Order: sequence, then C-alpha cells, then structure tokens
Amino acid sequence: MGVVSNIKHDQFPKQGTFKGAFVMVCFHYDREHEIPGVIVRDDEEEPFETIIALEDGRVVRATECQYKIVGKR
Repeated sequence: MGVVSNIKHDQFPKQGTFKGAFVMVCFHYDREHEIPGVIVRDDEEEPFETIIALEDGRVVRATECQYKIVGKR
C-alpha cells in the first residue's frame, strides 16, 4: 500500500483526454492476440497512472501491456 498526496476521499488526479478511449491491448508485442478494452484512468498528474479495463474482465496498468487507441467515446 502507499500514500499519494493528491489522492484523498474527495480528491483525485486530473484526468487526461485518453480517459474513455477504446483500445486494443496486447502483451509481449503479440498483436495476433489483441484484446479490446477501455481506458478508465489517465492521470495528467501524480501518480501518472493509465489503467485499462479489458473486455474479458481483467484490469491492467498501461506499463504491463502495449495498446493502441482505436476510438473515443
């Protein structure tokens, strides 16, 4: 666990323009097995996390995969 100064019960990091974007995600650069997903968090300030909810129910950090934007909400 940790503490981030700008995440509190009533405060959250400013979100970027990619939040809500539809993406195709792959792992280990294996583009033959892409999985659709949606960016559910795109921090523009500390802690600079991007989080993707995959169509199969998993949730991954952008640092754990490769992804490409395929559309916007």
